[in-house]
Amino acid sequence: MKRISSIILIATLIFTACSTGDDGSGNGGGNETDSFDRGAMLVNWADNIIIPAFSDFKTSTQQLEELTLAFTQDPSEENLVALRNEFENSYIEFQAVAMFDIGKAEEVGFRRFLNTYPLDAAAVEDKISSGSYNLELPSSFDEQGFPAMDYLLNDLGENDSEIVTKYSSENYSNYLVDVAQRINSLTSEVNASWQGDYRDNFVSNTSSSSTGSVDKLTNKFVMYYEAFLRSGKIGFPSGVFTGSPSPINVEAYYSKDLSKELYLEALESVTDFYNGNGSGDSYKQYLEFLDRGELASDISSQLTAIEAQASNLDASLRRQVETDNTKMLEAYDELQKGVVLFKLDMMQALSISIDYVDSDGD
Repeated sequence: MKRISSIILIATLIFTACSTGDDGSGNGGGNETDSFDRGAMLVNWADNIIIPAFSDFKTSTQQLEELTLAFTQDPSEENLVALRNEFENSYIEFQAVAMFDIGKAEEVGFRRFLNTYPLDAAAVEDKISSGSYNLELPSSFDEQGFPAMDYLLNDLGENDSEIVTKYSSENYSNYLVDVAQRINSLTSEVNASWQGDYRDNFVSNTSSSSTGSVDKLTNKFVMYYEAFLRSGKIGFPSGVFTGSPSPINVEAYYSKDLSKELYLEALESVTDFYNGNGSGDSYKQYLEFLDRGELASDISSQLTAIEAQASNLDASLRRQVETDNTKMLEAYDELQKGVVLFKLDMMQALSISIDYVDSDGD
């Protein structure tokens, strides 16, 4: 299903790309300078948003690994429930770090290994059956991470008793442990990089160019909003690009009522980052500094509108797609308005060039 606003956006972006370059000769040139303190904004991003989020997430993934070991060593319904609760908690906390695909996270494929969905459940079962696999291979993106844990904790039986019985098999236990340990090890690696030298390198790179931290992270932020929040969580499940609803594309497909919470948490994280988490300089302040207060206000209003529309969604987006997909299409439309504001208006106002291509067909 095509959207008129999407067509207009693409045409405008093509015109913009052809009209400006990296020489600073027009909006989006990427190396125009202004007197806004980008360094202070980078410090706020790093110290008050990104580092605390990864630290909290690391605590959660450590607990996830420990409870996974406890469950596989003593499979019981009580231990399954405890593990499932921590799985949900970790999946929710992941939404606060998913957009920061920069530095070590980008290097190790952090987001792709932790949250590529839909899961290839048949491949997971094949690997469990054989007991032979390598989760470090890029070909295994859709066979691990949170989607794999979602399947292994929620869809191996009709009830918890049947699921627990599956873990009398050493192969199932080993695979579940390997998935949990990999989530934690990758998180540890990314967290350690932010706790180390990468933080200082990030905040000191104040260049107003495509290699500067602000330009690089802004591209990551806007791409996350467009490709993962808009398309991944809402667009693909609703079938907006194909005309056919596809429930299997829902995040946390096997969980009963988790998908909407993940969507809302991701939306809140985007909103907090736009506002600087209320702790310092942010995109909103940057736009106001550039006398683009109306645009700053428009973005804030649209984020509020998206959240308001989300209140109409079922707690299970899978159930929403299956029973009343219209509300999912409405959610997509509201998110698409945000794409125009972020990708076109905000990036032009900040003189930041787009360095990615969203290939979802919209």
